[in-house]
Amino acid sequence: MKTALITGITGQDGSYLAELLLAKGYRVVGVVRRSSTTPYERIAHLVDRVELVSADLLDQTSLTDVVQATRPDEIYNLAAQSFVQTSWTQPVLTGEFTALGVTRMLEAVRKAAPEARFYQASSSEQFGMVVETPQRETTPFYPRSPYGVAKVYGHWITVNYRESFNLFAVSGILFNHESPRRGLEFVTRKITDGVARIVRGLQGELRLGNLEARRDWGFAGDYVEAMWRMLQQDAPEDYVIGTGETWSVRQFCEAAFGCAGLDYRNHVVQDERFFRPAEVDLLVADPAKARARLGWTPQVSFQGLVEMMVEADLARYPRGA
Repeated sequence: MKTALITGITGQDGSYLAELLLAKGYRVVGVVRRSSTTPYERIAHLVDRVELVSADLLDQTSLTDVVQATRPDEIYNLAAQSFVQTSWTQPVLTGEFTALGVTRMLEAVRKAAPEARFYQASSSEQFGMVVETPQRETTPFYPRSPYGVAKVYGHWITVNYRESFNLFAVSGILFNHESPRRGLEFVTRKITDGVARIVRGLQGELRLGNLEARRDWGFAGDYVEAMWRMLQQDAPEDYVIGTGETWSVRQFCEAAFGCAGLDYRNHVVQDERFFRPAEVDLLVADPAKARARLGWTPQVSFQGLVEMMVEADLARYPRGA
């Protein structure tokens, strides 16, 4: 039985990845931060099947101790301060978790489990103000937020440890991936939750920022399969993961409200408070390498993803509630 260690197991990606690895027969160990509360909503159905251990990306000793104690075969570093908007109000904290946290994890691997295979969650936000479309593994980075900058650091420190210490360390440059487990602060989930609340009569309008920003949206459950496949290869390489399609926030609104038989134009209001200081206008992946080398292709379509999320949020607000 292989052992997998997941940081960020309580997040969207961590929960789907834990499900996938359990189904494959892994022993799954999840790293959680010490807290007086137990925010395990996304993995509530898994807590009796995974092991949870306490450590912190800000604390080198705790990470090294966990790696040494669990002796994982595979390590998936998914934990980060992952909300782009927050990275402008908390840029230093974002750097500590999302950039230096990667270095601490890699140091723990180098010292305690150098034979383990390491996955780093890179992001399409690293491309920022894109210099070519679509974006592929060789596209230069031009981040447009403290979050994007921190992710670029995490990406390159992973490359550096791979080349300096001969670690099997890879980065998956994942484009936007969503699900019913996405946090309510993210625009896709804000939209589908807003649709459900409007349908149930709990609110009348939905305030959003830039409706013309375009993203490559896929289903998170598909993307964790790509993470796993990267660590099964003979040699460590980085991969862009996305659908190769791009849609605007406006089109996402149109599809989501359409699932409920509504016209988004009657409910969506643009609000400058939600515009980014530096916008990323267009992101779309070229996943050709992942398709050719990993045999990976997304299974859930854009429309299927939107419908899945709207249906889940409608179920969260029963009629008459």
